[in-house]
Amino acid sequence: MVWVLTLQAGTGRIGSRIYGYGIMWCPALATYLTCKLVKLDMAGLAWQWGRPKYQLWAYLIPLLYSLISYVIIWLAGWGGFYNKTFINEAAQSLGWSHLPQGLFIVLFFLVNGVIGLFGSMSTALGEEIGWRGFLVPQLSNLTTYTYTSLISGIIWAVWHYPLLIFGHYNNGASAWYGLTCFTVAIVSMSFISTWFRLKSNSLWTGVMLHASHNLFVQSFFTPITVATSQSKYFIDEFGAVLAGVLLIFAVYFWTRRNELTSIRFAQSSSYGTE
Repeated sequence: MVWVLTLQAGTGRIGSRIYGYGIMWCPALATYLTCKLVKLDMAGLAWQWGRPKYQLWAYLIPLLYSLISYVIIWLAGWGGFYNKTFINEAAQSLGWSHLPQGLFIVLFFLVNGVIGLFGSMSTALGEEIGWRGFLVPQLSNLTTYTYTSLISGIIWAVWHYPLLIFGHYNNGASAWYGLTCFTVAIVSMSFISTWFRLKSNSLWTGVMLHASHNLFVQSFFTPITVATSQSKYFIDEFGAVLAGVLLIFAVYFWTRRNELTSIRFAQSSSYGTE
């Protein structure tokens, strides 16, 4: 039902925000129902926080690959730095319009990156309960890290396809182009998220990485970028640059897959434990 409501909604922020919460919590609902049906304990989803260093890196890595991607975009002229209209609107909204724009950009980056993280985590958690809380450890019982990352990543990507094809979740390029770039980006993210999930034994690394990605890509770097005639092919999650950079990051974590050989999950109500 929430998919139908979302696809019929307009382009305003209110509807997209409300329905977006509903969509992102569907995997959590599906996980709850699955656990009830097969008599698995939701407490076994690795709710423990784990070692702080994994949470910190899960937060910083999206910032790093986003920064690399958008510096490439700005230097190549596929988008401009910075969008004065957006910055003026944001400054006015926060009551900081008296500040120099350069200082405001720095403060906005910091405030958005800290306070905004909590809101972003509240939506990411709904998906991650399903993807990294339930799906990844179950797949890891059956196959390798590589196939676990590929399968969960493809499912994660395809789950978004209705919004990309029929909704407003795109950059304006052709559907096949946006789908290709988005799929490469999401599957690549899956290699990173799966590595952290298996290494940390905490679903919160997935939540942190997912929330940080949405926060920096969708709420900071894309809005502050001035769109050009070529931007729809290169910026955001539907452009080639972020997809390419994420692919490089994915290959890096794939080369570290042997560090995960000792991680195993019991196929029982405690499947979230080592």
